[in-house]
Amino acid sequence: MNKKRFIVLSGFIIIAALSRIIPHPYNFAPIGAMSIFGAAYFTDKKFSFLVPLFAMFISDLLVNNLLYASFYGGFTIFTPGFYWMYGAIALIVVAGIFILKKVNTTTVVAGSLSASVIFFLVTNFGAWLGNPMYPQGIQGLFMSYAAGIPFFHYTVLGDLFYSGVMFGAFEYAKTKTPAFQKA
Repeated sequence: MNKKRFIVLSGFIIIAALSRIIPHPYNFAPIGAMSIFGAAYFTDKKFSFLVPLFAMFISDLLVNNLLYASFYGGFTIFTPGFYWMYGAIALIVVAGIFILKKVNTTTVVAGSLSASVIFFLVTNFGAWLGNPMYPQGIQGLFMSYAAGIPFFHYTVLGDLFYSGVMFGAFEYAKTKTPAFQKA
């Protein structure tokens, strides 16, 4: 394993995840971008899953216990419904592995848009399932998806922005540092 490359890739993902504590519009976040970034560049695919999930967990600890501490009754390890978000991350990584076999503008945009759609579908399904706020039938499921539509454009913009920054910066770094080339 190329340790320098691994550290830089992991650092990009962790920094992106930590950017969640910076004020931003709802859902303008790096979640999809850091997932496809890991999928594209980690040669050992287990790290494509582990690093984004770890980074999300660390950022969740900060977001839940600093920014949204007043919403919880004490120290919060996991966001309610975290398994839907973390499951979406895992599915985005799987999609990214297939879409980003070759990194170029087209595949990054496709991966980013796919990440946004996967996150939207999975997390809004989770918001509906078993939630008394929504009828537990197809109508309730559609209500859950409709409730998420006003935030979806921020998900898309966030994924495109963070993908552009992360992929662009790493591709540039690869031209300047031979150690960052494939392991």
